[in-house]
Amino acid sequence: MSNTATAPVLYSFDAVPTLQKSLADFIVKAQAEAVAARGQFTIALSGGSLPNNLKPLADIPGIHWDKWQVFFADERIVPLDHPESNYAACAKAFLDHVPIKREQIHTLNSSLFSEAQAVATDYEKQLVATFASTTTARYPTFDLILLGMGPDGHTCSLFPGHPLLSEQSVWIAPIVDSPKPPPRRITFTYPVLNHAARVAFVATGEGKQEMLAKILDEPELGLPCSRVRPVA
Repeated sequence: MSNTATAPVLYSFDAVPTLQKSLADFIVKAQAEAVAARGQFTIALSGGSLPNNLKPLADIPGIHWDKWQVFFADERIVPLDHPESNYAACAKAFLDHVPIKREQIHTLNSSLFSEAQAVATDYEKQLVATFASTTTARYPTFDLILLGMGPDGHTCSLFPGHPLLSEQSVWIAPIVDSPKPPPRRITFTYPVLNHAARVAFVATGEGKQEMLAKILDEPELGLPCSRVRPVA
């Protein structure tokens, strides 16, 4: 893997259903290539509007669900059935409707919720267990990470001006002072995001246009989304 950042490619759609179909096709292609190459497909999901945009996956035949390993690029430290849980949103949207085993879906350990650092450390161990046999790199290489884009330019639980933007030593970091509730979360760090084979941002609505332009055209602002630049 080189140190050259991959230039972003922008796709625009005139309607949400068109976006959803294109996104589903993109995911299916990525998982087919990963399964053919390595026998498994590692994917990280996010919350927000993304889960609903993944609903069409439940109706597509021929997906190798038994080869998927599903993680969450960020997660709120809340019960798994809580309305703020990214897992709960993805389960409701499509994971509960496809033949994927529960042990292939990597969620937070609720017995550790009293300490955010313990939750983050445990989740990092789950990544290590999955990727240790498939890579010798310092960081995991996900086949695909799907991210959202907040109106302030945040992604995962990486917020503008937050010290976590500079975190380079761990894969998973806790955050206890999120400016967006709930305050206690865990998040992938940039070394993990930027070592993925593919990263796709999925954003809908006219309200995101101005921020998207800043992310693409004004990298000097250092917005969290603009710092996601996977190396080729």
